[in-house]
Amino acid sequence: MLEVGMKAPEFTLTDKDGKAVSLSDFRGKKVVLYFYPKDNTPGCTRQACAFAGAYEGFRAKNVEVIGISKDSVASHVKFAEKHNLPFVLLSDPERIAIEAYGVWQEKKQCGKVSMGVVRTTFLIDEAGNIAAVLPKVKPDTNAAEVLAML
Repeated sequence: MLEVGMKAPEFTLTDKDGKAVSLSDFRGKKVVLYFYPKDNTPGCTRQACAFAGAYEGFRAKNVEVIGISKDSVASHVKFAEKHNLPFVLLSDPERIAIEAYGVWQEKKQCGKVSMGVVRTTFLIDEAGNIAAVLPKVKPDTNAAEVLAML
């Protein structure tokens, strides 16, 4: 697992508009990078809507919000439109960033063990270093928790 002070792994993924987006595009700004399991599921929707509700607060502090999941670009488009999500959503079907950030892990649900994305949020500073790691966050309070840290 990545730790505070480490260089954040670089990646280039496709956003919901089909544009290539790299972490380095945001150098000079703080970035909230949150990984979530799946578009349009109850917990992920609550988390995304909480970030959308707090988005102006992040923008006021010159902080970019980026959500990453394995979902397709088409899924992200529907998810963003349905819930009016103003921030960047990146598609990572090959798990490039998901694995680089160590969030592809064994999960247990109803006694069944499987691999999946563990809901995790990283705060990355202006120089591209990890300033905070929030593992296994709660969807309803994650955005407010990160905003309070800033």
